[in-house]
Amino acid sequence: MSTARRRLAAVLVPAAGDEGGEPLSARGWRATVVGMHVISAAVWTLAVASVLSGEVTAPVEQGPVLAVLAVLALSYVLAGGPAVAGGHPRRALVHLVVVVVAFGLLGRLAPGLLFLLFLAYPQVWFVVQGRLTGVAWTVLLAVASAVGPVSGAVAGGTTLEVLRESVVSLAFSLALGLWISHVLRQSAERADLIEQLRRTRSELATAERERGVLAERERLAGEVHDTLAQGYTSIVVQAQTAAALLAADPDAARERLSVIEEVARDNLAEARAVVAAFRPVALDGSTLVEALQRLASRFARETGLAVRVDTGALDGVPALRTDEEVVLLRGAQEALTNVRRHAGATAVVLRLARVGPQVSVHVEDDGVGFDPSAVAASGLEGLRGRVAQVGGEVDVASAPGAGTRVTVRVPGS
Repeated sequence: MSTARRRLAAVLVPAAGDEGGEPLSARGWRATVVGMHVISAAVWTLAVASVLSGEVTAPVEQGPVLAVLAVLALSYVLAGGPAVAGGHPRRALVHLVVVVVAFGLLGRLAPGLLFLLFLAYPQVWFVVQGRLTGVAWTVLLAVASAVGPVSGAVAGGTTLEVLRESVVSLAFSLALGLWISHVLRQSAERADLIEQLRRTRSELATAERERGVLAERERLAGEVHDTLAQGYTSIVVQAQTAAALLAADPDAARERLSVIEEVARDNLAEARAVVAAFRPVALDGSTLVEALQRLASRFARETGLAVRVDTGALDGVPALRTDEEVVLLRGAQEALTNVRRHAGATAVVLRLARVGPQVSVHVEDDGVGFDPSAVAASGLEGLRGRVAQVGGEVDVASAPGAGTRVTVRVPGS
């Protein structure tokens, strides 16, 4: 197909969804389409009645005129009506060709029926639903319907009158059609924006749910590591120690069993708190200082190490949020767990201090130490993430043979 033919086809052939859309809701659009059908039937019936009454044509021409009207009605039923509803470009093309030819014949046989243009022009725009194609078929329809009256005019004045009426009718149709096309195009754009908004809201809701699930998963993982896993590790160690002491020192074995029972009860309470997202059991009804003192006391009983708790540098009771207290407590627990597992220490100092608004917990041991730049501790990395959530920071100072000091700071108030 040549370039000229392709351009002509692009202008004359209606495209599915060409710059158009439904200007109303689905229900409103259906009502509009039904209204178009009803008006078409009513106007067509009026035209048939006019022909049969002999008002618009001579009796000898009634047969051909009625045949043209019948073809128009059949075309509308089979092609025009479905095309008005949308999504039928081939039927739209067939109906447009029939309309142009039929009105060319009516202009010659019965010019008095050209009032049907009142119906035909809107049909053109509803069928094509596009500006360029609508203008092209509107002009073709106006020319076809004007040829008969102009060629049949006897006096020049009558010819000018027919032309004037045709131009006025064409201008009105173009204005109406362009407005209809504008409304349809704006409606399509609004529909696209609404659909994009709906998809965006759905994506945001999905992302928010996923973020919430991930955050809860991270919370549970951190709580399990900081409480339950450490408690179970202590139970295993104490059970092994109790088994070894059972024959040689029953009293010491009973003491270990007592510690096991205490840790197990605390772990059970912590498990319930984790599931219910409550504050840690150690802070339930206690201050942070009291919770740290109990933590140090039990750690000393479990390990046999000398543990000193120092709160002398604390200037008054720090004003901390609950999440900041939890972070400091978890930091002390993680540091003591690392002392138990890796330090080989003989003494530990747990210090709670305040400098300005900042509150910090320091856990220092005299163990073997390590090179922080060469060792990655997953527990400390998890602690850093938790501390960062409250705007705090974690410092680890250590060297081989020089012990380790872990410091957790929170902003305070």
